[in-house]
Amino acid sequence: MNVRAVMSTSPVIPVLTVTRLEHAVPLAHALVGGGLRVLEVTLRTPVALAAIEAMRAAVPTAIVGAGTLTRVEDFAAAAQAGAQFGVTPGLTAELASAARGVSFPLLPGIMTPTELIAARSAGYSAFKLFPAQQAGGVGMLKALAGPFPDVVFCPTGGVSRQNAAEFLALPNVLCVGGSWIVPPDALSAGDWERIEALARDAASLPHH
Repeated sequence: MNVRAVMSTSPVIPVLTVTRLEHAVPLAHALVGGGLRVLEVTLRTPVALAAIEAMRAAVPTAIVGAGTLTRVEDFAAAAQAGAQFGVTPGLTAELASAARGVSFPLLPGIMTPTELIAARSAGYSAFKLFPAQQAGGVGMLKALAGPFPDVVFCPTGGVSRQNAAEFLALPNVLCVGGSWIVPPDALSAGDWERIEALARDAASLPHH
């Protein structure tokens, strides 16, 4: 599965910070049940890799990726956990090289035109704009569409239910990344019904 196919699956990729391993499987079930099949588990917690493994084993219809890949060794660890795609907040030559050594596709993060050109020369044409709001949001994406008509984005960072539709209306945006679908209080309380309802609402957003 290439990265554009992953991005086109759902309008929103929930960005998940899993702190308790027992939450991983019911969380994945709730999100997939609500219609969001593509899940990004950030490698920001000690249980993240185990959470990816657990989700892959228990919820085969989910497409589970590893986010916040910032070091070369993160790629092998994510591959071993069964990640089906990877996401980075930025891209360096070392990370691009590590990405070539694993079988899963990468959605690299960029924030500036220079970073976009460098990442494109490394072979990429689909990017995470991060942090999207701080980078200029909708206006920045419109500006990038002119010189880079062949490039598509998943803006992440500051994307909310309130502004998601505005991002998704842009021709060069295939999906958005957001954490609003999994409010920390709902996650800690194990309120899977609320998370599934938020996922269903997010999955109903129009996208290309």
